[in-house]
Amino acid sequence: MKESINCVDCISNELIQIVIDDNLLVSKTKGETKDSETIFFGPGLFDLQINGFSGVDFNTFPIIEKDFIKVINKLSKEGVLSFFPTVITNSDENIINLLKNINELCLQNPLIASYVTGIHLEGPFISPVKEASGAHSKDYIKAPDWELFQAFQKASGNRIKIITLSPEWDNSADFIAKCAAHNIIVSIGHTVASNAQIDAAVKAGATMSTHLGNGAPLSLHRNSNIILDQLANNKLTPSIIADGFHLPDNFLKIVLNVKKENVILVSDSTMFAEMETGVYHTHIGGKVKLEKGGRLSTFKNENVLAGSAVSLLDCINTLFSKSILNLAEVWSLASIKPKNLVDLPDNTEDFVLFKLKNNSISILSVFKSGKQIFIKN
Repeated sequence: MKESINCVDCISNELIQIVIDDNLLVSKTKGETKDSETIFFGPGLFDLQINGFSGVDFNTFPIIEKDFIKVINKLSKEGVLSFFPTVITNSDENIINLLKNINELCLQNPLIASYVTGIHLEGPFISPVKEASGAHSKDYIKAPDWELFQAFQKASGNRIKIITLSPEWDNSADFIAKCAAHNIIVSIGHTVASNAQIDAAVKAGATMSTHLGNGAPLSLHRNSNIILDQLANNKLTPSIIADGFHLPDNFLKIVLNVKKENVILVSDSTMFAEMETGVYHTHIGGKVKLEKGGRLSTFKNENVLAGSAVSLLDCINTLFSKSILNLAEVWSLASIKPKNLVDLPDNTEDFVLFKLKNNSISILSVFKSGKQIFIKN
């Protein structure tokens, strides 16, 4: 049965008419009218940093196929239609096993491959300074090693697209240059690097800052520090976590004002997204505490966060509901901007239809490759 839906592109504000037949997209054309209750059209969301979701951990081996599909189904309902599983600091053997695991799942299952458009390797070449390393295990942190990274990349089936590292190591610039030559995005994070080291990293080819404002010591010099140094560098695109816990509103506003549109939104979600509150033990942070509302911290020190327990859509709603960004701006930071950053082609048949309710985004239906995969009852 054919159905026509009049909607508004949430980024361009143009009128669009969607025609579907038996849950399949028939056409998407320029519209002329809109319904009495506005339905918005938005490109599929893209999350560059997902450690896990809904009880499934991408840092615990093995990752089972049905569990991975569970994550995909959960994320789809949140409008996330592509993402980078994120493997963090671990033993060399465990990292290789996890990367092989993800690659094999992609090779075996076309559905998984259609969502996993790359892998984010966060570590192990980060700062050994505890306040900067955060929830990452100090036992496995080490200096950048190109031969080891090549082993990681081979295990991943060349799926590693982003690596987060600290440029404070003596050989960082050389390592970064090699990554850049192989089209690997280098992101500065979990670091206590000096301004000179950050500049050297950028000159060598670093282009991102991982969850800026986090993975840093709690006390910093008031005028010169790693956050200000990265903010001041026009060649760095920071990712930010707007879950309501990682960063205060004023900091978010500063980053967005300074960097303008040169920012991307990530969730940094862990397996604890959608889980019950309580104390858990995991590789990410060891013993962690999940509080009501989604705040996740290490058990020993509640000031040290251990990733987030929310989705990318939750982060969007945080910024939108507080009027920190308008709808077009915030949706763009979670869809078009990250795709452009990693040079990922935009799939026009991956999209979300939603409405605004109580100053918040409420998803109505989700389309993946032109097929309606979720519709709200």
